[in-house]
Amino acid sequence: MSKRIDFVNSLKELNELDLKARIQEDELRLKKLEFAHAISPLENPMSIRSLRKDIARMKTKLANIKAGA
Repeated sequence: MSKRIDFVNSLKELNELDLKARIQEDELRLKKLEFAHAISPLENPMSIRSLRKDIARMKTKLANIKAGA
């Protein structure tokens, strides 16, 4: 399976509080990555894009949980 499918499947097991905590941790990680990239180029700058997409997926899942879907 692809990494994205594994990630989405792992989100199914999280409740609302765990999801919020994970979003917060990943947003902090994203800020650190962006700061490090501004100082000196990262070896893999695509990691910033994939992390942003993962955060968006988590926020979508959180919105679905809150909506009751």
